[in-house]
Amino acid sequence: MTTKITSFGDTVVAWQKKHGRHDLPWQNTQDPYAVWLSEIMLQQTQVVTVREYFARFMQRFPTVADLAAAHQDEVLGLWSGLGYYSRARNMHRAAQEVVALHGGVFPRSAEALQTLPGIGRSTAAAVASLCFGEPIAILDGNVKRVLTRYLGFTDDLASSRVEKDLWATAQTMLPQCDVTNAMPRYTQGIMDLGATVCTPKKPRCEQCPLSVACVAKAQGQPELYPVKTRKLKRSSEQLWVLQAQTAKHDVWLIQRPQTGVWAGLYCLPVFESFSALQAAVPLKYQAQLGEGAVFKHVLTHKDLHIHPVQLVLPKTVKLENGQWVSATEWPGLGLPAPVRKLLTP
Repeated sequence: MTTKITSFGDTVVAWQKKHGRHDLPWQNTQDPYAVWLSEIMLQQTQVVTVREYFARFMQRFPTVADLAAAHQDEVLGLWSGLGYYSRARNMHRAAQEVVALHGGVFPRSAEALQTLPGIGRSTAAAVASLCFGEPIAILDGNVKRVLTRYLGFTDDLASSRVEKDLWATAQTMLPQCDVTNAMPRYTQGIMDLGATVCTPKKPRCEQCPLSVACVAKAQGQPELYPVKTRKLKRSSEQLWVLQAQTAKHDVWLIQRPQTGVWAGLYCLPVFESFSALQAAVPLKYQAQLGEGAVFKHVLTHKDLHIHPVQLVLPKTVKLENGQWVSATEWPGLGLPAPVRKLLTP
């Protein structure tokens, strides 16, 4: 087992040189800002989607100081459609801390990087290993899959104790040769393996450099790994949203609180019932309310059943809170995906 583990990291490094991904826009750089930005965006999001957002952010905010100086509304506007908006809010706060507390220079160790908002253990390790060659393991979803299959790791990762054990094992499987220079390629390589070869369904074991020693391959059941039994408890909620617009397509929007669902985003007014929505509209216009088709929006832990209610109002009418936003302005704001869907013709 010891020989098997110690050869793991060097095998991944050699494979990445020849067969790994080399054309991603955040690769071939050791700029911690670019790497960190990509790592935050890649959480819960596919590479094909991130490419476009990463390019836009780097064009608008080429340095961490540029991002730190931006208004949150602009950051959320550029992020709009990428989902999981807490990532964007934390990213903005982290940029501000890098500037305010670290002189605009990212900390070089994973331990120090974890003190920044939104940077967890695996993201910190990714930045530290890719940019500074720190010999430290990452453990995102792809890496868990590669390691548990290779080792035949059958313990349940729903347990924090078991995940801690896997972290400890992952740290023993790093490259042994020319470690500082090998670490960036190792970290990239194990992510590449998980994304392109050791996939959740129908893994390409014949293309894997680790297949000779892989327990899951020998068992013929790689899709059984990783083991994680705990399922998210899902709930559902009914929401009524008031889509009030003028004849010239100005839209009445409010800014959500900085905590909770859609925190900090601009949104149509949201109500828990049709009667509550109706009560928020001036009496003379209540008869003009028109209910649209209900649709479902899926969040991580909850299904939202959204009831859109349309209303055309003169711009002179003001609802509680919020403001009229012109048709040329609202597309650039940070909007929840279902709101953008409703407003986009």
